[in-house]
Order: sequence, then structure tokens, then C-alpha cells
Amino acid sequence: MKHALPAARMRRALTFVALGGLALGPQLAAAQQPYPSRPVVLIVAAPPGGPSDNVARQLAEGLAKELGQQVVIDNKPGANGVIAAEAARRAAPDGYTLHMSWIGNATSRALSPKATVEINRDFVHITQMVYAANILVAHPASGWKTMQDFLQHARANPGRISYASSGNGSSGHLAMEMLKQRAGLNLVHVPYRGGGPALNDVLAGQLPVMFINQDAVIPHAATGKLVPLAITSPARNAVFPGLPTVAEGGLPGFEATAWAGLSAPAGTPRAIVERLHAAAVKAMQGPFRAKQEATGAVVVASTPEQFTAFVQKETDNWTQVIRAAGITAD
Repeated sequence: MKHALPAARMRRALTFVALGGLALGPQLAAAQQPYPSRPVVLIVAAPPGGPSDNVARQLAEGLAKELGQQVVIDNKPGANGVIAAEAARRAAPDGYTLHMSWIGNATSRALSPKATVEINRDFVHITQMVYAANILVAHPASGWKTMQDFLQHARANPGRISYASSGNGSSGHLAMEMLKQRAGLNLVHVPYRGGGPALNDVLAGQLPVMFINQDAVIPHAATGKLVPLAITSPARNAVFPGLPTVAEGGLPGFEATAWAGLSAPAGTPRAIVERLHAAAVKAMQGPFRAKQEATGAVVVASTPEQFTAFVQKETDNWTQVIRAAGITAD
């Protein structure tokens, strides 16, 4: 025979249930709110004002319009992007913290074996936003007019030609190391702390050659202070239509670009990834596209699957180059 609970115990039980419901209420309400219901943070591994930061802010402006929520830039430079990636990786996978992934995320583990972030394991990828090529440039005093001129001279003078870069593991450094490996060159690397000082010494004739971002080349090529020899993109660039690619110069398949994409912490729900992808693709049209293409950058707007495959390909490719060259981070 079942016995009824005493009245006092019944009241306590009902009170407990009611209080539990009140405690869960805000969580249930938050779970039921459509995404996004509050501002979204985009973590960027670059200081304010630089090219990467500009890409992020231009995207954030359009993304905010599409999402109906503010998109806040959180700059976390340093350690070849590891600081930013760590912060993004540890964030809740709820779509409110995003990461602007870039080439540094595909090279960090190879450059620093102790690095804890693995870009393909710790993130889901939403879309590749843009890529920008490097250009092989020479000082006019070198006398080189084409990439073949440079290659011929370098092969005839092994170990006697130095090249500048913005630092160990930078896109310009890796592009030249790939060129060395593919073309069988022996060049001396002179790393600088930043692209500005490296470019200044090439402009001054202290060093004859380097790979540098295409937007930095535009004013100096126009005045004849630098001679563009080849571009690292898979196809010719609209800003430099007459400039052959490295692949056209005799190294088929050569491609080395700096790129930026949108990623989120692993575990972010597919529905949120799809919502962000749709919003980002729309945000990359109009002013964003015009501003990027004016500097020679190429707007991609790929699918999550395409971007995931691209990141894996980049990781595999640069890991091979880095290990073959014995490159380590500063």
C-alpha cells in the first residue's frame, strides 16, 4: 500500500522543484534565443592598424549588418599567432567567439613543436576570406629583369646572394625557402623584425632581393625603386597583369600566398557555422571586395568544406618546406 507524503515534506519538495525551475530559467531562455542574440567577438592575431587588422575590421563591419549584432575585434598579437589561437580555442563553442585564421596557424606547429594549438583539430573552418600573393622583387642595381635572370645568377653564385625577410617563418621567408628547394638554390637568409625594415634595406640596396606582400610593392614598382620579377599566386594578378607567376617562370605548381579566413572553436554547432558562412559570404561583397581588390588581394568566399581542405593542404605543404629547410621560430 502506498502512503501519501506528509504535507510538510510535500511543500518542501514543491518548493525545491520551483526553485530549480527558476535557476534553470535563464539557461533555458538563452538556449531558446535565436543566434546571435548578443555581440560576437572576432579574435585577430595582429595589432591594430596593420593589413590583417584592416581585413578583419572590414569584414566585421559587413558581418555585423548581416547578423544584426555588433562584431567586436579583439587584437591579440604575438608568438606567430599562437596567443590569439589559444584564446579562441578555449572559448565556448557557441558562435560568439570567432578566430581570424591565417597562414601562421598552418605553420606554427612545424615551426614550434611545443605549440599546443592544432588548427585543424581545435577549430571548425567557416570560409576563406582572401588571399594575397608575395612578389619577388629586386633592387634595380642587380640588373635582373626577370625571375630567370635571378635564377641564373643565383645558380652561378651559390651562397653569395643574400635575401631579406620580415622574420623566420614569415610568408616571404617560406616562399623563398620553397623557391630554393624547387630551383636548387643556395641563398643566405637575413631575417628582420618586420617587413618594414627588411623592405627599407632592399630599397637602399643593402640586400638585392626578397619576397614581399604585393600591396607593399605597388608604389615602389611604379617609381622604379623595385623591379618585380614574379608573383607567387596561382594566376596572374589584376594589379600586376604583365607580371608572370613563379609557376610560369619555370616552377610548375609553385604557389605561396598569405591568406585569412574565418574559423570557430571545435564543437561549434553546424547550424551556427552555416549561419556565419552565409553572413560572411554576403559581407565579403560590395565595399569589402572593392577595398581588397584595390590592393591586389583576391576575395575567395569558399565553403566550410573547401576551406577545411585548403587549410589541411597548406599545413601539409608548409610543414614539408619547414622541415626540409630546418626552420624554427625566433
